[in-house]
Amino acid sequence: MHHFSAKIYKTGINAAVDVPKEITDALQPVKGYIRISGTINGNAFRQTLVPVKGAHYRLFVNIPMLKGGAVAIGDTAKFSIEQDLTRVENDYEMNDVLLAELKRYKLETAFEALTPSRRKDILKYLAYLKTEETVRKNVAKVIGQLKEKVANTRIP
Repeated sequence: MHHFSAKIYKTGINAAVDVPKEITDALQPVKGYIRISGTINGNAFRQTLVPVKGAHYRLFVNIPMLKGGAVAIGDTAKFSIEQDLTRVENDYEMNDVLLAELKRYKLETAFEALTPSRRKDILKYLAYLKTEETVRKNVAKVIGQLKEKVANTRIP
């Protein structure tokens, strides 16, 4: 766990802090970004450090973080951060209907072959659907796309 204090400033329409270089040097970027979990004045958050050309990594401080940390732009806050190496799609649970259909059509491997962000997008979308009918309709679309992808990658 890395600790630092920083003054929250405004950049464009966003609140942010610069994370000290000695901390970001100890973390491992993935595609340039560093996923972290941490606290602001003791209030927990999950966020991504963003690289800034010619400067240190920046941590954007969103409204829930400001409220939870009881701070505002111009205030100095205490941060504790650590790298969050959990997979992207862990933010959303596997949908039961999707899982059953993946097994039914033996497409689990095809689903796992999708990029982590694509899997996350699918799981996120399905998590927000309200009716069982809508879930089933959208799962059918995903299954159809995976079947097509598998059919197109097979060698004759």
